[in-house]
Amino acid sequence: MGREVSESCIDSLLTEMVSSYCNRFDANKPELAGRRIEAIGYQVGHQLAERYTMERPRFGDHLEAIKFICKDFWSEVFKKQIDNLKTNHRGTFVLQDNKFRWLARMSVDPSIENVDLSQDTSALAENKATQAMGMHLYFPCGIIRGALSNLGIPCAVSADISNLPACE
Repeated sequence: MGREVSESCIDSLLTEMVSSYCNRFDANKPELAGRRIEAIGYQVGHQLAERYTMERPRFGDHLEAIKFICKDFWSEVFKKQIDNLKTNHRGTFVLQDNKFRWLARMSVDPSIENVDLSQDTSALAENKATQAMGMHLYFPCGIIRGALSNLGIPCAVSADISNLPACE
């Protein structure tokens, strides 16, 4: 029987990790905090890919590895298959999850400190919420990049959350 971790524990761990890096360790350097969170995700993804491919032969091409990520790996990590896979056939792949589990239950405190009354407060609140959500996506992006790296595919991974809770 495989080892499992409660989903609420993962949610809490991710929330605390982002909070720690953004508010305590690298409070004035969000780009550094993002890189550090992504690096932790990279290590996790690298190790998970090693575990999940232990019994499999190496993949013949990039498409086979991406299909593994979309079906098997995504199912193990996020408890569902990816909803859509697109490619431009030149090495760019877009994975779409229409209800990304790690964002579905997330809420952001809309309170704004030190607001200039001449600015639109709803736009500032939305920008703050988008920035907070983006910080939470560095970890899963790192997981995917680490897994692909383990499979022999050096890459860059980014996330787009323009239509929450969908994620690309």
